Amino acid sequence: MPFPIHINILDFIFKGILIGIIASAPMGPVGVLCVQRTLNKGRWYGFVTGVGAAVSDIFYAGVTGLGMSLVVDFVNNQQNRFYLQIIGSLLLLAFGIYTYRTDPTRNIRRSGTSKGTLVHNFLTAFLVTLSNPLIVFLFLACYAQFAFVLPNHPFEMCVGFMSIVAGALLWWFGLTWLVDKIRGKFDYNGIRLINQVIGWVVMICSVIMLFGTVTNLYRFF
Repeated sequence: MPFPIHINILDFIFKGILIGIIASAPMGPVGVLCVQRTLNKGRWYGFVTGVGAAVSDIFYAGVTGLGMSLVVDFVNNQQNRFYLQIIGSLLLLAFGIYTYRTDPTRNIRRSGTSKGTLVHNFLTAFLVTLSNPLIVFLFLACYAQFAFVLPNHPFEMCVGFMSIVAGALLWWFGLTWLVDKIRGKFDYNGIRLINQVIGWVVMICSVIMLFGTVTNLYRFF
């Protein structure tokens, strides 16, 4: 049976920001490209690269949310939502392990010496991210765990999607700021370290969320 959804908008915004960070943080091809452009061209070229990735991510976030909202009865069912959260936690755990074990510097390509325009840097990052539709599975895992899809609540979902964008931009802004500050000491080992730390954080958080879901601790928050 469907159950009423009680919405705490601030909590929903926080979840959206967290999803945006989780989707952006792993140092995949765009992450490495962002670091390279920050080092070679300047901080704002790196940040614009991140913005391009964030715009592509929100496209897939919207597609994923739309797909889940089409199965309203399934998403609204309390027992189904419980199982979705379990599956989401396990997928996030697998994603964390994969992120930790992946070497983002393998087969790395150096960005060109020519800076190009900010628009060009934005578009290339957008297209690179758009060419990887597998991120849909990451959004599915996050949506399931955080019970993020709210059928028949268009305003709240719009706020949630904007929060995902905010989280992604917050990550790219922070990453380019950090790389720019320590540019003299930053190398491929730094990229690997960031990826490993992200992997550990995702694994720890997914285990905590899995434990909380199984024991129904989330009811007390």
